[in-house]
Amino acid sequence: MPDQDTNLLNDAVAMVRGPFELDNAAPPASEEELLSLLADRIADMLEKQPEYLMSLLYRFDVLEKKIVPVMRPDAPEPANWGLARLVLERQKERAETKRTVKPKPLEGMDDWAW
Repeated sequence: MPDQDTNLLNDAVAMVRGPFELDNAAPPASEEELLSLLADRIADMLEKQPEYLMSLLYRFDVLEKKIVPVMRPDAPEPANWGLARLVLERQKERAETKRTVKPKPLEGMDDWAW
């Protein structure tokens, strides 16, 4: 389903653009292009803002048990690429969940004044 894949990618881009400060970058045309943008940004953050990067990973709900192996010196790819893949994978999962799970409206809230 190319349309669904495109929609998930667009949703993932929207989720990472602000927090990873990719607002000035041209919208990525493909998943590989987004991975490259994220990997470059993450490499910079690993060097200059590691605490902020880790807080973003926490906020994005990237599991520590997945982060640890990609940060190891013997990981199959550089840490910035591994982390970029984890971020993108998690954001696509979140986008799919938002698309497929619709919460029921709250009942009995009519008397609440907001």
